[in-house]
Amino acid sequence: MTTSAAESSDKARPVVAVLGTGIMGAAMARNLLRAGLPVRAWNRTRSKAEALVPDGAYCAGSPEDAVTGADVVLTVLNGGPRVLTAMREASDGLAPGTVWAQSATVGDAATAELADFARQRSLTFVDAPVLGTRQPAEAGELLVLAAGPDSTRAALAPVFDAVGRRTTWVDDDGSRAAASRLKVVLNSWVGALTHATGEALALARGLGVDPQAFIESVSGGPLDSGYLRVKAKAILSDDYTPSFSVDNALKDARLIVDAGKRSGVRLDLAQAGVARFERLQRRGKGERDMAATYLASFDEGAEPSAGGI
Repeated sequence: MTTSAAESSDKARPVVAVLGTGIMGAAMARNLLRAGLPVRAWNRTRSKAEALVPDGAYCAGSPEDAVTGADVVLTVLNGGPRVLTAMREASDGLAPGTVWAQSATVGDAATAELADFARQRSLTFVDAPVLGTRQPAEAGELLVLAAGPDSTRAALAPVFDAVGRRTTWVDDDGSRAAASRLKVVLNSWVGALTHATGEALALARGLGVDPQAFIESVSGGPLDSGYLRVKAKAILSDDYTPSFSVDNALKDARLIVDAGKRSGVRLDLAQAGVARFERLQRRGKGERDMAATYLASFDEGAEPSAGGI
């Protein structure tokens, strides 16, 4: 039996249901559309999914509506409970064997719960968190970390290729949450770099040191990094437009601390990072970019602007 060109084309263009079209989900959906993949988008705040209609997406009225007829379900919601709630609401529209790529950062414990739900509904679960913020998401340059059956790779290749610059498969069983565990480790490094950048620039201000002297001193050496420069630029320009918000960073930081406790590892830096983000959240700065950790070094009301650096 031969496969027609039309059938081969359809297999290369899976219908993708995107549940969650916030900053990351919307960017990923647009890249899927640019790659020629049909997208059925849903978000609890409907206007966020409707914003994708001019790009060619179908705006679904419910999770069930979104997943009906989809070959791949991509979840990009904020937290394990929200992912589980959406998938429960989608249940009646999910066909057995549907590939579910779970790309929200929810931690390994929640991932195991989601994988169990997938098993109960006869879905093929792939643990697939992504590393990156707004800019790489919009550019289709996320790093996709994936764990799931080899049989899903062909179906997911056009999806992951559209949203990411590279896909790293770390396990053949998504229920073991190997990709989510790796994501937690990577996020611990991102958090440490972010807080270190903020504190170094805050100390420079406190001591009357030109922050550019600090940046130039590490330039080109082993202490230099592209991430340092990105976050330092945001701080020095007093521009906290969210690439990845304090609220989301706090959620991830708590996942890191919880993972350490469950594995018997004491994470003092991560715990301190949680305290800094909580301080900012209490001050009403949760929607600012996580580079605002710089501001957490100063008393409330005495936070400097760029002109004060």
